[in-house]
Amino acid sequence: MSKFWQGRHVLVTGAGGYTGFNLALHLAHAGGVVRAFLRKGGSARTFPDDIEVFEGDLTSIEDCRQACNDVDTVFHVAAVFRQVKGTREELEEVHVGATENMIRAARDAGCRRFVHTSTMGVHGHVKDGPGNEESPYSPGDDYQETKLEGELLALRLGAELGLPVAVVRPCGIYGPGDTRFLKMVKPVSRGRFIMIGSGETHYHFAYIDDLVQGFMLAGEKEAAVGEAFLIGGEESPTLNELVQAIASNLGMKPPRWRIPVWPVYWSGWLCEKLCKSIGVEPPLHPRRVAFFTKNREFSVDKAKRLLGFEPKVSLEDGFGRMIDWYRQNNLL
Repeated sequence: MSKFWQGRHVLVTGAGGYTGFNLALHLAHAGGVVRAFLRKGGSARTFPDDIEVFEGDLTSIEDCRQACNDVDTVFHVAAVFRQVKGTREELEEVHVGATENMIRAARDAGCRRFVHTSTMGVHGHVKDGPGNEESPYSPGDDYQETKLEGELLALRLGAELGLPVAVVRPCGIYGPGDTRFLKMVKPVSRGRFIMIGSGETHYHFAYIDDLVQGFMLAGEKEAAVGEAFLIGGEESPTLNELVQAIASNLGMKPPRWRIPVWPVYWSGWLCEKLCKSIGVEPPLHPRRVAFFTKNREFSVDKAKRLLGFEPKVSLEDGFGRMIDWYRQNNLL
């Protein structure tokens, strides 16, 4: 492990979330003096004693300044969780407004580096994959649009203020402790999974340990400044290949049932409209269907070339570790 972080004071925003929490743990393990920025009352996670917990509001410039005091490097991971009942204004408040607060606070505190978290979703659907950092922007919803606004603001404002900024665009994050893919794994485990569409759409994953490696390299390497990096694994499987890998780890036969996309899409559209009118999260919505239709196949060669990034966990191994965690926690 690199000795770069030993004794360095680092701040991780969004440390109550899956990615931020794991990043904080890895930085502490690498010898960093870690401060975890949590939303007041927003996380039930238990942090080890060597990580300082700071509770505040990212929309408060004073809280941001206090959090950045004596900090060498800021990892800005905080984001608003996607909710259909959420508003565009709420997304902008955190993804754009809070990003500006943190950058100005980091500059005033004399921070050495600011690593901003974006998403591969800023590229939307990749027609002719694999895409890369130069692929056209094509965000598909308010979440992705405001994440793109925040990324562009971070690079522009950092350059204006003389604060070295790097951007990480994570691919689909997964690993032990994360339950987002449980809604796919559980039906496969019960022989009830139904593929929507052909299953030949690609999706690029980032195992949590590989993603954390990418973040730490972006915070360390000088070549990262002013650049954006897609961070993911070596593989961007088709959904058919993904389901086969899940079934293999479960000791199941790959499911063969499939249904056309458009009936499900319009059902999701109607479900979202009805549920939004009564203020509840819909069980089905167009964004969930988009997982089966939008191609997300990328190259991580830029991160390899400039940062020395080396993804180490294969899809088969990564999903195996995650499925083992599901079993250990009685989720399957």
